[in-house]
Amino acid sequence: MSDSQISGLYKLSVPERIAVLEQQGFLSAKAARALIRGEQVLSASAADKIIENVVGVFSLPLAIAPNFIVNGRECIVPLVVEEPSIVAGLSSAAAMARACGGFTVAADASLLAGQIHIVDIADSDASMSALEAARERLLHEANEVHPRLIQRGGGVRNIELRLTQLQDGSALIVVDILVDTCDAMGANLVNTICEAIAPSVAEISGGNIALRILSNLADHSIVTATVKYPCSTLACAGMDGEQVRDRIVLANEIALIDPNRAATHNKGIMNGIDPLAIATGNDWRAIEAGAHAYAARSGRYAALTSWSVDDGDLLGELKIPLKVGIVGGTLGSNAAAKLGLAIAAVQSSQQLAELMAAVGLAQNFAALRALVTSGIQKGHMRMHARSVSSAVGAPAERLDEVVDQLVASGEIKDWKALEILATLDDVSVDDIAATATAAGKIILLGEHAVVYGHNALAIPILNAVRAAVLIADEETLLSVAEWGLYTVVDNNCTDGAGVAVNLIKRELNVADTHFSIRVSSALPRGMGLGSSAAIAVAITRAIAICQSIEITDADVNNIAFECEKLAHGTPSGIDNTISCLAIPMLFQNGEKLIGNAIHLAEPLPIVVGLSHQPGSTHEQVAGVRRRREKNSQSYDAIFKQINNLSIEATSALLKKDYGTLGHLMNTCHGLLNALQVSTPDLENMVAIARSSGALGAKLTGGGGGGAIVALCPGTESRVRSALHQAGYSTLQKSCFEGS
Repeated sequence: MSDSQISGLYKLSVPERIAVLEQQGFLSAKAARALIRGEQVLSASAADKIIENVVGVFSLPLAIAPNFIVNGRECIVPLVVEEPSIVAGLSSAAAMARACGGFTVAADASLLAGQIHIVDIADSDASMSALEAARERLLHEANEVHPRLIQRGGGVRNIELRLTQLQDGSALIVVDILVDTCDAMGANLVNTICEAIAPSVAEISGGNIALRILSNLADHSIVTATVKYPCSTLACAGMDGEQVRDRIVLANEIALIDPNRAATHNKGIMNGIDPLAIATGNDWRAIEAGAHAYAARSGRYAALTSWSVDDGDLLGELKIPLKVGIVGGTLGSNAAAKLGLAIAAVQSSQQLAELMAAVGLAQNFAALRALVTSGIQKGHMRMHARSVSSAVGAPAERLDEVVDQLVASGEIKDWKALEILATLDDVSVDDIAATATAAGKIILLGEHAVVYGHNALAIPILNAVRAAVLIADEETLLSVAEWGLYTVVDNNCTDGAGVAVNLIKRELNVADTHFSIRVSSALPRGMGLGSSAAIAVAITRAIAICQSIEITDADVNNIAFECEKLAHGTPSGIDNTISCLAIPMLFQNGEKLIGNAIHLAEPLPIVVGLSHQPGSTHEQVAGVRRRREKNSQSYDAIFKQINNLSIEATSALLKKDYGTLGHLMNTCHGLLNALQVSTPDLENMVAIARSSGALGAKLTGGGGGGAIVALCPGTESRVRSALHQAGYSTLQKSCFEGS
């Protein structure tokens, strides 16, 4: 028998892990080769035969959790999941359980229920009696539908009847058809049976058939897993074993009485079960639905587990409905699912259900133990730090060192990992990405008027965007993690950010070179804070550094301005200029982008609030232009007023005359409202800020959504809190300190 107790897997490379599993007998030579070569990946052509309108295949990590003993059987568990710490938590929980023999799992039956619902019943008692009398006939008809199922030892085991009522008081008869589907999941099989005998059911009952379909509440397939953890093994984070044991029992009790907590508690259980279901080609959505329905069977949603003290040790039990399969469905056309089943080494659907239940209980233990000791985030953050460190090219032999420093810094970001890498003596400069930063911008006064050659007063959001660039072999990749943007940049790219990257590469004469470009942004997308310009500036500088290209601020600014034209049509140039120079200024758009730098004696006491609706600068600028064409005299008069306010505000800002500056900001907002670029959401935020002590508050940027800026000397905390209580978020104060 193979020993699943394998330590130190996380320290090995992927090929080394595969080799260990092959040596231990958990992978055949064929399966090992398939993993090494990537042959287990579902092809697009194979996927096209499974569902409709296939355009590709989406990938997730395939991992294994070692150390499991289930009913005396050594097991490793295949898991398809993207959430950090799940695999580590499961492996640790399984290793600890070995002290008491691992997990014991039992299943009383494995039946899937099909349902036929009967309505329009004249005499419910008579219908129930007729159906009861015809039970044997219906059983025979149902088993005739799939005679091969009988030959395999399965078949319809029983038909149960229930009489209930619809909301209008009319009778509803539920016919439950309980089917042993053997080693198949059985959904299609049971649905076929329901549809086949529905006409007979209607004839016998005298009613009409409303529904005929399986139920995903597999409460005739309840699996019970138990495990015992010796108290002496539970000590953690400065707590002794008894403290940890009692806190886990208490945490479970809370989940039994509080549905809100129970939802998260049970989600933790499914964090183990779902990845195993996906890895073995099972319908994890059906498993989820059944589990949560079973959790609410008493009429109140509660925890699926029970943790208690048994002879001083910690005893855990999980009862959960699990109807899974190892044959049928799409398993035959999905090589990845076949490989998952091979890794799990299960010989029957019941054995797979037992493994799933054990995994669910182990994951629940791992989550509870972390939650009541060091906190759930510690493990998450470390795994996230490993991912970030690997992504920026940390050498395998120094990975743990980089991860340790990254976690200790509290800044688990690409740029911080690159900073740490740069301090390591034996890491070559070639292994470190070229990095550059850029500022965002806050317009205090002057929006839209600046497009027509008038002045605007703006300050930078310092170091708002950081770009890290490495040479890539085959294609240019761009990611902005905070925006969920991950794209391949090729010549046919139509994504706005991707088109900008191509423009930057052309301007820098590196169009034929591929790069890995990772952008970290403190600026939300579409908030009028200069995010597109900042990204263009940061990427331009980082690529120039990567390629040892000498470039001036003026060159960077010109390239970023061309990118802004792609993003906004007719930009004023204020965004890219502030982003590039990162200084406060009174800006004017003329034949050349010009600005008068302003030197502030102290950080401006402002709060930037983010509305619920992003705005499109391109759309707002175009809308103002259309309205101006119809009424140029009125619009030009407003632009002139805004220009005068911006100049007067600059003088007030330099004098730290915040009372006057706030008044001017309020006036400017009224004029922007007259230009029809404000929204009810922005107006609400402005009102909240002013009523909470802001001397001035107005929209900032293009409008139509986006953000507001509030001047709050002495009242920043109050204004920020009021916006948060109203459901809005705010930009971190550190973003514009020192501007």
